[in-house]
Amino acid sequence: MTSRRAEAYGRVVRILEGPDAQQLRPDEVARIREAADSLVFCEDVDLDPDARDAADEIADLAVELVESGRWDEDMAESLVSDVLACGPMAFAG
Repeated sequence: MTSRRAEAYGRVVRILEGPDAQQLRPDEVARIREAADSLVFCEDVDLDPDARDAADEIADLAVELVESGRWDEDMAESLVSDVLACGPMAFAG
């Protein structure tokens, strides 16, 4: 794991512990944690279907949060960016 990935994981944890997390249901918190965990432990995106699924899952959740009106687009984009940055460079963009 690189320091970049560890820092991204820390940002995800801060989101989950911050005031914006109050608008998340427990299953949504679990989805975010699972996505971040899958990506942070991924070594090769091409060989890890769980990591690819995690990227899709976090994008879907972000859309759900915005469409429900619980999060604004900036917060949702920040979440997606931070979760994807937990993964290898292919996801970090």
